[in-house]
Amino acid sequence: MSTFIQLHLLTSYPPANLNRDDLGRPKTAFMGGAERLRVSSQSLKRHWRTSDLFQEALAGNLGTRTKRLGLEVMQRLLDGGVAEGKAKDWAGKIADVFGKLEKDSVELSQLAHISPEERQAVDTLTDALIEEKRAPKDEELNLLRKNPSAADIGLFGRMLADDPAFNVEAACQVAHAITVHPVVIEDDYFTAVDDLNSGDEDRGAAHIGETGFAAGLFYSYVCINRDQLIDNLRGDVELADKAIAALAEAAIKVSPTGKQNSFGSRAYASYVMAEKGTQQPRSLSVAFLKPVQGKDQAAEAIAGLEEQARRFDQVYGDCADKRYSLNAHAGEGSFQELMAFLKND
Repeated sequence: MSTFIQLHLLTSYPPANLNRDDLGRPKTAFMGGAERLRVSSQSLKRHWRTSDLFQEALAGNLGTRTKRLGLEVMQRLLDGGVAEGKAKDWAGKIADVFGKLEKDSVELSQLAHISPEERQAVDTLTDALIEEKRAPKDEELNLLRKNPSAADIGLFGRMLADDPAFNVEAACQVAHAITVHPVVIEDDYFTAVDDLNSGDEDRGAAHIGETGFAAGLFYSYVCINRDQLIDNLRGDVELADKAIAALAEAAIKVSPTGKQNSFGSRAYASYVMAEKGTQQPRSLSVAFLKPVQGKDQAAEAIAGLEEQARRFDQVYGDCADKRYSLNAHAGEGSFQELMAFLKND
């Protein structure tokens, strides 16, 4: 049976616009009869994956999501003295391995997640073409790997529509983060002043703008299938545990960067409940179907989360073999102990 690691987080953000919709306003969701702030799972995963913390912890074991592989190969061929027509043709053949190309271009039509060893294979082949002044052979274009050793591909998966045999099933699921309470999105009216305007003739602002914002205490949920992750990483248990630790730390410490320069809304999680076990996972978002309305929202949300976990256990039996909670609101637990809990079997 699979072993699941589940993280339940409560993170409080001051006035912010962490994740914008198509109109530039904070994203929302309607839940429990009330409008909530929302941060999409795509936004969360992107910021965690690209954070310095995650990148440094897993250096050398991370893939690259890009449409520009063919463009880079073509430029490398040109720099190596290959004629433009041949460089475009050869680069197109290499890029085509990872997906369909844009019309009359060597750029991919969709993002491809490329592992370090796949990228190394591309570079090695490109160097050989430059040195030997020839086109790639069909047998040399087997650049994809069925089990790439990239931690982020192992966690978040990969889909190659044209080569489904090389798809990777994600070992990690991330829910959209929502506030535990209702919100009202407000508008910040702001102006910018021209420093060189003395005001003798015109005292008006050089720019006038408006941006939406709101503050909130967010519930976030992450579920990792540890056995699936190990399988995705070709049985590398050590790398899988490093990936789990890096993801957990990023989820706890890394904030979305939307409008950070305007709001400075960086935050650590105030509360984390980590669970391990072979039982089927479940979110605890149902704890907040009734919005938290009290003055001490953090304490009430923590109590509600823990009570909901207890009730699930009462009805279904233990929903996790082990639990560990970090409560920065009350000053209980420690980050080091939480990391140790995630590593131990």
